[in-house]
Amino acid sequence: MMAKNKEPRPPSYAVSVVGLSGTEKDKGNCGVGKSCLCNRFVRSKADEYYPEHTSVLSTIDFGGRVVNNDHFLYWGDVTQSGEDGIECRIHVIEQTEFIDDQTFLPHRSTNLQPYIKRAAASKLQSAEKLMYICTDQLGLEQDFEQKQMPEGKLSIDGFLLCIDVSQGCNRKFDDQLKFVNNLYIQLSKSKKPIIIAATKCDECVDHYLREVQAFASNKKNLVVVETSARFNVNVETCFTALVQMMDKTRGKPKIIPYLDAYKTQRQLVVTATDKFEKLVQTVRDYHATWKTVSNKLKNHPDYEEYINLEGTKKAKNTFSKHIEQLKQEHIRKRKEEYINALPRALNTLLSNLDEIEHLSWSEALKLMEKRPDFQSCFVVLEKTPWDETDHIDKVNDRRIPFDLLTTLEAEKVYQNHVQHLISEKRRVEMKEKFKKTLEKIQFISPGQPWEEVICFVVEDEAFKYITDADSKEVYGRHQREIVEKAKEEFQEMLFEHSELFYDLDLNATPSSDKMSEIHAVLSEEPRYKALQKLAPDRESLLLKHIGFVYHPTKETCLSGQNCMDIKVEQLLANSLLQLDHGRSNLYHDSANIDKVNLFILGKDGLAQELANEIRTQSTDDEYALDGKIYELDLRPVDAKSPYLLTQLWTSAFKPHGCFCVFNSIESLNFIGECIAKIRAEASQIRRDKYMANLPFTLILANQRDSVSKNLPILRHQGQQLANKLQCPFVDVPAGTYPRKFNETQIKQALRGVLEAVKHNFDVVSPVPTIKDLSEADLRIVMCAMCGDPFSVDLILSPFLDSHSCSAAQAGQNNSLMLDKIIGEKRRRIQITILSYHSSIGVRKDELVHGYILVYSAKRKASMGMLRAFLSEVQDTIPVQLVAVTDSQADFFENEAIKELMTEGEHIATEITAKFTALYSLSQYHRQTEVFTLFFSDVLEKKNMIESSYMSDSTRETTHTSEDVFPRSPRGSSLDYNYPDSEDDTEGPPPYSPIGDDVRLLPAPSDRSKYRLDLEGNEYPIHSTPLNCHDHERNHKVPPPIKPKPLVPRTNVKKLDPNLLKTIEAGIGKNPRKQPSRVPAAPPEDIDQSDNYAEPIDTIFKHKGFADDIYAVPDDSQNRIIKVRNSVVINTQGEEENGFSDRISKSHGERRPSKYKYKSKTLFSKAKSYYRRTHSDASDDEAFTTSKTKRKGRHRGSEEDPLLSPVETWKGGIDNPAITSDQELDDKKMKKKTQKVKEDKKPKKKTKTFNPPIRRNWESNYFGMPLQDLVTPEKPIPLFVEKCVQFIEDTGLCTEGLYRVSGNKTDQDNIQKQFDQDHNISLESMGVTVNAVAGALKAFFADLPDPLIPYSLHQELLETSRLVSNIKPTL
Repeated sequence: MMAKNKEPRPPSYAVSVVGLSGTEKDKGNCGVGKSCLCNRFVRSKADEYYPEHTSVLSTIDFGGRVVNNDHFLYWGDVTQSGEDGIECRIHVIEQTEFIDDQTFLPHRSTNLQPYIKRAAASKLQSAEKLMYICTDQLGLEQDFEQKQMPEGKLSIDGFLLCIDVSQGCNRKFDDQLKFVNNLYIQLSKSKKPIIIAATKCDECVDHYLREVQAFASNKKNLVVVETSARFNVNVETCFTALVQMMDKTRGKPKIIPYLDAYKTQRQLVVTATDKFEKLVQTVRDYHATWKTVSNKLKNHPDYEEYINLEGTKKAKNTFSKHIEQLKQEHIRKRKEEYINALPRALNTLLSNLDEIEHLSWSEALKLMEKRPDFQSCFVVLEKTPWDETDHIDKVNDRRIPFDLLTTLEAEKVYQNHVQHLISEKRRVEMKEKFKKTLEKIQFISPGQPWEEVICFVVEDEAFKYITDADSKEVYGRHQREIVEKAKEEFQEMLFEHSELFYDLDLNATPSSDKMSEIHAVLSEEPRYKALQKLAPDRESLLLKHIGFVYHPTKETCLSGQNCMDIKVEQLLANSLLQLDHGRSNLYHDSANIDKVNLFILGKDGLAQELANEIRTQSTDDEYALDGKIYELDLRPVDAKSPYLLTQLWTSAFKPHGCFCVFNSIESLNFIGECIAKIRAEASQIRRDKYMANLPFTLILANQRDSVSKNLPILRHQGQQLANKLQCPFVDVPAGTYPRKFNETQIKQALRGVLEAVKHNFDVVSPVPTIKDLSEADLRIVMCAMCGDPFSVDLILSPFLDSHSCSAAQAGQNNSLMLDKIIGEKRRRIQITILSYHSSIGVRKDELVHGYILVYSAKRKASMGMLRAFLSEVQDTIPVQLVAVTDSQADFFENEAIKELMTEGEHIATEITAKFTALYSLSQYHRQTEVFTLFFSDVLEKKNMIESSYMSDSTRETTHTSEDVFPRSPRGSSLDYNYPDSEDDTEGPPPYSPIGDDVRLLPAPSDRSKYRLDLEGNEYPIHSTPLNCHDHERNHKVPPPIKPKPLVPRTNVKKLDPNLLKTIEAGIGKNPRKQPSRVPAAPPEDIDQSDNYAEPIDTIFKHKGFADDIYAVPDDSQNRIIKVRNSVVINTQGEEENGFSDRISKSHGERRPSKYKYKSKTLFSKAKSYYRRTHSDASDDEAFTTSKTKRKGRHRGSEEDPLLSPVETWKGGIDNPAITSDQELDDKKMKKKTQKVKEDKKPKKKTKTFNPPIRRNWESNYFGMPLQDLVTPEKPIPLFVEKCVQFIEDTGLCTEGLYRVSGNKTDQDNIQKQFDQDHNISLESMGVTVNAVAGALKAFFADLPDPLIPYSLHQELLETSRLVSNIKPTL
């Protein structure tokens, strides 16, 4: 039963391989290939094939278990599947004859028959005979696979007769054939199948093979198979054919001739080799090893196939060749890199042609070795050549191996280098020669094309030598130089004509008339004509200049980094003794200190322990001391830290004091050394008076371990050091405490710091302590022009070299403070150094007691800027003119310098100003005494200046949004008319031109007591009095003096907003009168009993009445009281508003004028511009006609007859250079009073006021009433919401967010895109935050009604009167 369940075993056959065998005499010195044929068939893998098998054995090997004293070998068995899928097992026996290595005779065995008879045996028996593998197995059977011949016996089923068809080794083929014939006869007796295997066909002799085939053909059914064991050709075929003869059921194999079979086999090998090489080529690192790669590839089928066919040895050789190729490729690339880098190295080390022109390569090598940069370019290796050292692996080392320079390639590079230097020298010489040729051609103008010039240089020698590219490059360089020079000269010309630009409208978009005027003046200049071919660039420069004039900042300054503001800030930051002006807040009074900054100095972690203890006693870093809460900022510093001094000097942290804690003699001594080091660093090296006077406090830490032993010594030593250092000593309080530091110690130390702060301030401050340090007695502005050819240090040296110079308030990076004795008292003078473009805003908005105007005597533009600035300065403010040049000799040697210095001195004489000169080569003028007389003059006029300023500021505080008579040019007409107000002839720019960091006065909180600080609208609404006021707001602030207390104004009347309608109607009905100064009567719906102020006729008045705009018919005593922008009804004849004295004096006193009316030089300069642009009228016509209508829409200032030549003479002008007729003025005043009374007649109600639209496209959103854009669910307009969200997300940190103008085109695009799609994403448009802010402001500007509608104005006015009538109760 069990036998039936077993699977049938595959048939088994035993094949005996026979052939010529015997001694060397019989077979020659090599066999016929029986062993190789058996080896290849049984173990076909290349690694298991052994080409050498010997038959000469020792007696021991012959008697071993493999040979087993037999003359045959058992090769093992092979399981083979036929084409029909039937498996069979083939046992292979090789019949041979083993020769004794001693006697060289056959070994004696149990079978003594000769080989022919023994080989034909059909039954073989040998107990425990092992399978043969290779010769090395003999004697080492245990190291190889041990497989026994099955059952120790085999029955032979067929014979494979081997015939060697190669050129035999010392053997005749005929003898072999005779032996085979005899052997065949013996084999045929066994009746077993026989096949002839023609071996070694790879070395085949053709006629041998033919003889074998003839031999076989003579025999019946004898097949010949041509084989080669070396190349594994037809080996398996011959065994398969024999098996088919033994088993007729199997398919008969096709016998293929050797050559065809060889080609097939080689094709397999070639294919496998290609696949394997591709695998190997994936290895790119020549450092890879065969072991690593083979382990990585061993499971890859292409790898396994190649190993089987060719063997591991060939695979390794292939891999080694690939690695060697990689290495050689790497070396080749490195060498190529070195050779390519050699020219650069030669340029570095041998760049001087004169040195190497006649040197050989070997001499040049010696010269290079002496260069200091030799090691940076070359490396000298200990071992050579370089490509056999590890230097080839140092890819980051770009230095060239020095032994590489001995090659011919390197020498050739050197020769090419020398030739290149020679040709380059010649080329440079010819390019420079050609450049000089171009410079000599006078008619080459900026912007002239090369094609127009080439015909004039075609015969030039240098032009012929250099290439076209070089000639174009030289001409391009020449053009850049002359264009750059022409642009610089053009820019300089614009500055020289500064008076021409500083009357433009503040939005820097002048009218076409004004631009024509500018071009008419400038077109006479050669520097203007020089850019004729670059007209767009010239126009761009002009517009850029105009834009800068009224949008000046440090960042947009045309001088770039030479901007005076930047250079001043840098100099002051580096030169001033940095007495941080925070003292005024920190040290003035200890009761005012809210935050205390403390350094804690200690050794071995004591500082951190004290800081932790203080924080433990604090709540959120707030410490309660003596009933007050102090915010503490603690910075513990380890005394051993190498960065001790660096940690102490930080700009972001200014300490009030330093706690120095110790707990041993060693730490105490260390603390003492640190304090000495800090004070020495502060006073001697850094010259920091603040840190030199830093209060130190010694604190003794409690010693819990050895209180009685060390504490008295530490206490005594600590007190001694404190006395030496003049600082407090905080002892351990009596009693026992579990902690190192006690609360009493900390409080005592903090009190000491606060007292020291107050003491230090009292010692250093020259000003009484009751006075705020931020308040200066005098505020002086020094102005200088950007780009002037002198150092900032020169003009600041009179102040910086003074021992009384100190830093200004924190944040005022361009100011300094001087403490000088003027008269009998010490005065505190604030000097603010600004560029002229930054000073314009200060001139308009800030209280300034005096100006120091600096100009370069070498530069006409500097004088031009000074004239333009000085012309608009009020003549009540003292001025000091300072000319700067190298030495006094310049005045006599240079006519241009002499002319500018003379002009400056002449202007100073005309306006009664001080004049001095600073010389860069002189030391005397670096002393502060240069300006002593000027400071005295300023101090003398201080009260008058402040009174005038206070009067202006007070008038502005009463100038509410209902004011319909703005003093600014913006809003008068579309053509940007000039100002017509006397005390503010220039409106402020849209934002502060000197930046947020330049302030001359106290903080805005102080300013708010005197004025309302509102921001102007970025979009001027022309011909709209109400909106014009938004642009007119002056940011003036009162002086830091205590004004007289203002009595509540109970009966102040303000202009009704409906009067605006009347004004617009009046503009249309009375074209003779100026648009911005139209008289109007009260509308019908206003009760005349309200006594509202009424506008006086707009005919120009005498200066003394320039501000008398509104008039009250009379008071109880029938007196008319005129106040600019306000009305005071004086029912009792008393001073109810605190200014009646000043008002009453205004009838007899001349109000402040401008310096341009005191200086004929300044006046005539402006007059000359007018003459050049208005040549169609004579001077008499221009300055005497009173009734001629204005030409064009351009209107000038009522103060400046030069810019408004026609109607400004209707009322005269307070100009000492022209005329001043008091009687005529009195007559005109009477006429004005009469006109006021006549104008009180009621007029019809005008149309509803609608602001003009700034858009040039139709919109269904912008300009719509606000109620149409919101709903109860969404009370905020969608556009406002989107803009605010964008600004909050991207622009909250932007400086001047709503102040700085955005791009007008971007603003319009934002609104246009929103009109088309309300879901538009502002982020996707890529616009700036300033453009979005501008679009938001434009949205509000376009509303038909303001956010506070006109309908509420009357109620608000009534409410304000009710509040004003409430009398304060005591």
